[in-house]
Amino acid sequence: MADRTLSSPLPKDDVDAIDELREVYGKLTKELSKIIVGQEHVIEQLAICLFARGHALLMGVPGLAKTLLISRLAETLSLSFSRIQFTPDLMPMDITGTDILQELPGGKREFQFAKGPVFANIVLADEINRAPSKTQAAMLEAMQEHRVTVAGRTYTLDSPFFVLATQNPIEQEGTYPLPEAQLDRFMFMIGVDYPSRAEEIAIARSTTGMALPRLEHVLDGPKVLAFQDLVRRVPVPDHLYELAVDLVRRTRPHQGEAPGWLKPLVSWGAGPRAVQYLILGAKTRAALRGSYVVRMEDVMEVADPVLRHRVMTTFTAESEGVTSRDVAKRLVEELAKAA
Repeated sequence: MADRTLSSPLPKDDVDAIDELREVYGKLTKELSKIIVGQEHVIEQLAICLFARGHALLMGVPGLAKTLLISRLAETLSLSFSRIQFTPDLMPMDITGTDILQELPGGKREFQFAKGPVFANIVLADEINRAPSKTQAAMLEAMQEHRVTVAGRTYTLDSPFFVLATQNPIEQEGTYPLPEAQLDRFMFMIGVDYPSRAEEIAIARSTTGMALPRLEHVLDGPKVLAFQDLVRRVPVPDHLYELAVDLVRRTRPHQGEAPGWLKPLVSWGAGPRAVQYLILGAKTRAALRGSYVVRMEDVMEVADPVLRHRVMTTFTAESEGVTSRDVAKRLVEELAKAA
């Protein structure tokens, strides 16, 4: 049930809309559970990115159903979906589209633009780090500007527009690491971990029998856009704005707020976009859970996927086996104790 003990200045229409969003999210997770075993946190984080108008980067070894989850999510949302398999020879026009010479009636010829796979509501960028820099740059413009430029002409992408990229962390031969500027465009980096023993048994039973079931449509494009506007109206107490800013500032080793233990482990901390995504992520998580105001636990729960790819560790950290996720987790724990 929604947490009605927390007062909220939201009008009744928005309160009712949040109740509806909570119910829709419940239906969405129920449909996905017909095919996806476990991964509740991954599904929640994907939903947060969707309704916060953010993009997500899924990190995990092969065989963890990353691609299957994304394609089935698109199926439940009644949105157009395209998959781009990134390879070292992929060119920008393979993503954006290109002008093609067409013959018209009467023998006249002219160039017409043929849209590429980026013209979809949900775009799966599979193994995005395998494409060269100029192709990644074309994807970056689409992610940030929601448009593409081809032959000097600009084409606007349809809304909603949602990029879900995957990356394999264990095989780096022949890859082009994503630049920090592009990593920063992803709202969340979502870690996809191995399933538990019970979940793996359930996977074996459900995927080696009959064909996978078809999923029911839960949402359409206009409703997604309405919910995206709704979550931005969820109120945030002033002390949580301060908490989000303090958390991000503590990741920066060259500023006074950084704790002493962090300075030898981190070369660069998160920028202001991290604060924006902490607040937007917390707003969306609160709405998905039926809360009419953001709580501290909402900020803390989205801190890991927001910060883990925005904190650059040093060689010292790598030699000690300390990851950016370890740094973010410790910062969150310390700030939670002090709050």
